[in-house]
Amino acid sequence: MKKSLFVILIIVSSVSVFSQKNLNLDELAEKHTLKSMPLLYDLLSIPNDANFPEDIEKNIVWCEKEFQNRQFKTTRIETETVPLLLAERNVKKAKKTVLIYLQIDGQPVDTSKWHQANPYTPALKKPFNDSWEEIDWSNITSYEDDWRVFARSASDAKGPAAMFLAAIDAIDENKINPNFNMKVIMDFEEELGSPRLPKAVMENKELLKSDMLVIFDGPMHITNEPTLVFGARGIATATLTTYGPIVPQHSGHYGNYAPNPALRLAKLLASMKDDNGRVIIPGYYDGIELDETTQELLQAVPDDEEEIKERLQIAGTDNVGTYYQESIQYPSLNIRGMQSGWIDEEARTIVPSWARAELDLRLVLESDPERLISLIEDHIVEQGYYVIDRKPTKEERLKYDKIATFTHEVSYQSFRTDYSSEVGVWLRKALIKAFDKEPIMERMAGGSIPISPFVVTLGIPAVLVPTVNRDNNQHSPNENLRLGNYRLGIKSMISILSEEM
Repeated sequence: MKKSLFVILIIVSSVSVFSQKNLNLDELAEKHTLKSMPLLYDLLSIPNDANFPEDIEKNIVWCEKEFQNRQFKTTRIETETVPLLLAERNVKKAKKTVLIYLQIDGQPVDTSKWHQANPYTPALKKPFNDSWEEIDWSNITSYEDDWRVFARSASDAKGPAAMFLAAIDAIDENKINPNFNMKVIMDFEEELGSPRLPKAVMENKELLKSDMLVIFDGPMHITNEPTLVFGARGIATATLTTYGPIVPQHSGHYGNYAPNPALRLAKLLASMKDDNGRVIIPGYYDGIELDETTQELLQAVPDDEEEIKERLQIAGTDNVGTYYQESIQYPSLNIRGMQSGWIDEEARTIVPSWARAELDLRLVLESDPERLISLIEDHIVEQGYYVIDRKPTKEERLKYDKIATFTHEVSYQSFRTDYSSEVGVWLRKALIKAFDKEPIMERMAGGSIPISPFVVTLGIPAVLVPTVNRDNNQHSPNENLRLGNYRLGIKSMISILSEEM
């Protein structure tokens, strides 16, 4: 009896090892692409603007159900607003614990700018005459790689979350048991800057304790080849407001007399950069040194600068760096939006009462964000402005000719991981197994994700595995996910989950 049981165990063990070594990743990814389409549709159909907590709760409940159905234990990590959600699945004799980051919330939507009735009703579309033609979902069984799903968060980042669940289904179906524990942390306020995340990580260090962090987020390299990204810039935001008359005035009566705040704001912003797009505030780029080894890593990324310019439809570029990868190694100072008076069909012949610019600063490890903010504020003062952090009073308006309101918030810092780190070596092996070629290795992404609280507080290395198409319109109307990327994303995740530590 005991001998028979031993033989059975040997056979089962052999089958498990065999199935991992001889897994047809392409067939498995194709099968679970189609099988997971209802799941992707359902997830994208739930409104997920973090400004509406009642909608976020629906997303949390959905994630709890789906992860629990896959033998994950779920825990809500409460914050002052909406919780984070942790899903855990342990294995016997695990060698490591991998923390996996998924983002579930999305940017707000302006339905008037979408080419479909509802951004939360996913639309299946195929290319047609340099545009897109919507087709019925019944066609999904014979989809083509260049067809796309249009919906808010299709790429950023519910698509990757659905890929992960599909990959879990694939390994479970094939009795593939990872030799590591999984902790999946789901963020529902990423698009708000994850303001509650640092405190939550600090207060739950033991619960989140892991050996490494894998982030399934972001677009692949512009070539759409398998990609690993070993860092990302942090982000801070600022709001700058200048003032004119207390209320808008008739431009015939008071033009040439009442100072125009829009002009003053434009000149103030222009004083911060030269014509090549470089910040000319003294000290802004201090501490950034790209040595020969770093330059070699950056230049190994196969960017086609002409193709990038063609996609962006720009004739030239800013010269913060001499090429794309170099440019994103520096902190940025970006005008993300401006407003004053009225434009288009609402334009009026007035001198505006105020002008406002919203700024964002993409941060790198070598730069202290508070120092950069101070440099900007000092520069505004040097341009002759009385700077405050609120609206000016009547007395201040009458006393100071030039007044600016300047407020800021630091969301999170940058992070960067060595290529030779354990997590980097493991992920590289998994992608080579999946695609039979080296992945593109990027030192840092230009965008920002709230990972530094995990890296700093938990003391673990982190690497991004981007899966979505770069031309996905994330943060904009008509966000989309290319179905070929969805399938290859599932393939990548199956390979990662089945790669031994």
